[in-house]
Formats: sequence, C-alpha cells, structure tokens
Amino acid sequence: MIAPKWLNTKGQPIGIRNVIAYLDRVKDYPPSYGQSYDIIGPEVLSYKEMLLRFAKARGLKRYIGTVPVMTPRLSSYWLYFVTSTTYSLAVNLVDSMKVEVIGKPNDLAEKLGIKLGTYEEALENAFQKIEQNQIVSSWKDSLVSGVMDTRLSDYIQVPKYGCFVDQREMPIKDRDKVLENIWSIGGANGWYAQWLWEIRGFLDKIAGGVGLRRGRTNPNQLNAGDSLDFWRVLLADREQGRLLLLAEMKLPGEAWLEFTIDKGVLRQTATFRPKGVYGRLYWFAVWPFHGLVFSGMLKSLAA
Repeated sequence: MIAPKWLNTKGQPIGIRNVIAYLDRVKDYPPSYGQSYDIIGPEVLSYKEMLLRFAKARGLKRYIGTVPVMTPRLSSYWLYFVTSTTYSLAVNLVDSMKVEVIGKPNDLAEKLGIKLGTYEEALENAFQKIEQNQIVSSWKDSLVSGVMDTRLSDYIQVPKYGCFVDQREMPIKDRDKVLENIWSIGGANGWYAQWLWEIRGFLDKIAGGVGLRRGRTNPNQLNAGDSLDFWRVLLADREQGRLLLLAEMKLPGEAWLEFTIDKGVLRQTATFRPKGVYGRLYWFAVWPFHGLVFSGMLKSLAA
C-alpha cells in the first residue's frame, strides 16, 4: 500500500471502554473538578504502526510504503472510496493526521482505578462486540455520515402532494417471518435485487454520496436513526408492522421507502418528491427498472 508521509504521525490511541470509564468515574472524584486531563492510551504509536498491528490482529500481511507527494485531496478520495466514510469526514480525518497527538502524562487513571488496555486489547474487545452483535451504535449511524443537515422528525411525515408513488401489495401467510425478512434487509443480506442496487450504490459513490458501504450496525435489529446502506431509518415499529426509510443517496429530490403489514397484506410504497425538472426526468429514467427492483423485493420479502 502506498500511503502519504503523515502515516508516520504519532498519537496515543485509547479504547472506547477506557474513555467511558473515565467519564463515568471522574464525576465521583471531587479532586478532579475544575482540572484538565489528557485521557490517553498507554502506547505512543504512528498511524502506520496502528494499521500494521490491525492487519496482524486480523491475520493479514500488509506492507506500507510512504511517499511525500500524495496530496491530502488524493488521500481523502482514496479513503472515501475504500471505506464507508463520507468524503467530508474523510477530508477532516486526513487533515487531522498531520497533527501529532501526544498527551500530557497524569495519574488520573491510577486514582480512578482504571486499567488502560493496549491497542491490541482494544481491537480484540471491538471485534468481540461485533461478532456478538452487541454494537449499540456506530459512527456510521451519525447524521454526519449522511447528507441531511436537519432533524429526522422533519421527514417522518411522508408527503402526498407533488410526488411520484410506486405502491405494491402482496398477501402473506406468516406475519412474523415476513417481519423478520423486512428487519433483516440491507447490509450483508442485500436488497433481493442486489446487482441493481449495487450499480445504484456505485453510481452514488461516484457522485459523492454514501453508497452501499455503510451497511448496517446490527444484522436483524433496526431502530430509528440507524443508517441502512444509503437509507436512514425514520421509524421501526415491529408491533405495528411498519418500517419507514429515507434515502440518503444523491438525488434530485427526496425519497422514502415504506413497508407496512396490515390485515395479512404486505404493502411496499416508494415515494419520490422531485426537485425541479431534473427530478422528474430522473423518476422517468429509472421507472423501467422499478418492475425488477420493487417487484422482486416485494416477492422476496413476502416469501
């Protein structure tokens, strides 16, 4: 891997559970009130060392060479295309890598009874949580990872006027099974017409959108606010049998995708509110594919 020279910048990575322990215990330690402390891990590592140790922990062999000619913009594009980060976040991450982050030593951890874990221990803890599906939230679920700059509640009411709507219905026999299918959609499970969604995700990535790389935090649970590939969960109510998603892909308008189960019928509704002429042209351009995408998805969910 060819990497920029600032991979040699040093920092002191700290495990998230140590950060939470600091925040939890310091409030009951009056001598710390009004003071300032750097909370840091026990090791000083360069970004290059972190990447290589990560590779070793995952059983991978990696070789990294640094060059002085790789610009921040080029590095940001690289990070954007090979990971699930947004471009704006990639730019900020790359810019921050030029700054060395070495904390001032202190004895706060000892006084609070906190045993600081090594970088390898932090990796092991993280992957244990992932493998056990115990990740409560991820940075990918942050609104910063999407395209919205407003509250989710502003989109909870799906508009009815000035919109294009594709609604399809199908009778079902096993409500619980269908709910399980709906709540497991996206991520590694895909969207049941996966190759078309992957093309759409690739085009979105090229246009500067989030693409499909964000995936989902939990394989079979959804909560309001979760990211789901290039969708955002607005409402997830299993008891009512309703899942409402808002598109965060690059679009000349706004799009909602809703699944509801009522009286033995699965209803799938795609709503698009176009923005100007381009929005209308976009809807009619993708309309021929709706039969493949939405019809196939409905049949698979109801199966």
